[in-house]
Amino acid sequence: MAFPLSFATLLFLLIVLAVSAIRIFREYERGVVFQLGRFWKVKGPGLVLIIPAIQQVVRVDLRTVVLDVPPQDVISRDNVSVKVNAVVYFRVIDPQRAIIQVENFLMATSQLAQTTLRSVLGKHELDEMLAERERLNVDIQHALDAQTDAWGIKVSNVEIKHVDINESMVRAIARQAEAERERRAKVIHAEGELQASEKLMQAAEMLGRQSGAMQLRYMQTLGSIANDKTTTIVFPLPVDLLGGIHRGKQKDQEG
Repeated sequence: MAFPLSFATLLFLLIVLAVSAIRIFREYERGVVFQLGRFWKVKGPGLVLIIPAIQQVVRVDLRTVVLDVPPQDVISRDNVSVKVNAVVYFRVIDPQRAIIQVENFLMATSQLAQTTLRSVLGKHELDEMLAERERLNVDIQHALDAQTDAWGIKVSNVEIKHVDINESMVRAIARQAEAERERRAKVIHAEGELQASEKLMQAAEMLGRQSGAMQLRYMQTLGSIANDKTTTIVFPLPVDLLGGIHRGKQKDQEG
């Protein structure tokens, strides 16, 4: 009876070893295989056989990771304190370096993203943070990608989510925007006055070239203001008319 029991035990151990030697990797996964502690190769996807107790495998996900960077206290170049948070998109492109070159690539990328966010935004003024986010996103992405390249990680995109400022700075920005709108309104009004004065000067020159044109304009003005019956109009007689009357009297006296 001892022989069948030992055979069953041996068969069970063989089954356990066979099961422990099988690894199945999905399409987006790779396995970094170490043999007796030394890197051997990257295997997968699909069915992979591992020698138990001699080989060890570390599973690596190649899909894009969405990393939420917590709010960071940033002091801008014009000495304004703000809180900024962002989202970082990255993925592993070299599983070997991602496992060997850094202890925990997810934690390392998160910490690096926080420090890079503070250092890059600290070089810019508050107005740039609010108005030029696209350019700042690209600057942060390039800075992160250059440092994570040694870890086999590609940072594909960085998006600044919120730039939070205190209430006093919000009121100051509102006053600045209102002053800017008033300045633009005054400039537009002054430009309109300048254009109107230029047109009036041109009209005066055109009317001055023809004496009859001035008299016609004079009569048109009288006609336009005479429509209001409640208005009393006092206007001088034209000089030419008085001259004609005077000459007529002189002729009568001579006759």
